[in-house]
Amino acid sequence: QVQLVESGGGLVQTGGSLRLSCAASGCTFNTYTMCWFRQSPGKEREFVASITRGGAITYYGDTVKGRFTISSDNDKNTVSLQMNSTKIEETAVYYCAARHGKTTVAYAAYEYWGQGTQVTVSS
Repeated sequence: QVQLVESGGGLVQTGGSLRLSCAASGCTFNTYTMCWFRQSPGKEREFVASITRGGAITYYGDTVKGRFTISSDNDKNTVSLQMNSTKIEETAVYYCAARHGKTTVAYAAYEYWGQGTQVTVSS
């Protein structure tokens, strides 16, 4: 059974940085796509970034390209999301997700989810 546990959320000022982590068990990064989504109240869950093939391939949503970086530590089975130059509109619950197979931006395709971690960007 795949289990995902996020950590690192909190309060950050506009333009600041925050690093989220996802501890995974029950899956191997070589065959799973690991992903971050986010969801604000009243909005659909939004794709943020994904990493697959043990870190060899990364993919980013258009709104975070150049500011966020997804990475994995295959020895520790963790996936991180480094968030830089944060914006107020990026206040959301950030979720770690996993699926067996290739990356996709469709949240319904991801089989496993963490409980989420709140990120609040303040002015």
